Amino acid sequence: MIRTDRLILRHARPDDLEALHEAFSDPRAMRYWSGPAHHDIAQTGRILKTLIAPDPDRQEEYVLECDGRCIGKAGVWHRPEVGYMVVPAFWGRGFAFEALSAILPRAFARWPEQAHLTAELDPRNEASSRLLEKLGFVCTGVEEKNFLYGGVEWTDTAYYRLDRPDQPSGTSL
Repeated sequence: MIRTDRLILRHARPDDLEALHEAFSDPRAMRYWSGPAHHDIAQTGRILKTLIAPDPDRQEEYVLECDGRCIGKAGVWHRPEVGYMVVPAFWGRGFAFEALSAILPRAFARWPEQAHLTAELDPRNEASSRLLEKLGFVCTGVEEKNFLYGGVEWTDTAYYRLDRPDQPSGTSL
């Protein structure tokens, strides 16, 4: 568990399902995700299972709890890739930044051989682009029309990288 000024970052529990489904079933939250909004809570349940029983070699993910309520998730979901999701009612308050600011140093400490962390996003998601850049990530490129969203729309992908703070930029371990 990690405590920040406003959040408790903790391991997921079965009772987080409804709160996480609030995010994963919201078309606004899922617009730039890997697929459309979940219509069935079982879809969110499958994600929750991976949060409850993560692969310790690949994952370091946390549920974001604010005032006793699950408001999203953040962490390294598939090393070295970082991901996050916040319930839309809590957008614009800096919760993802606060959570990732605590998680990123822990990820580098946990995997000392990891020279960098990455993130991918739809470049139209300007709020996430700003968040990553505020955290020190650098956009390393954009690939056009390489992701078929929901089977109906080709979208672009922007690739971001955050080098280990004690590692000179552009080198690997």
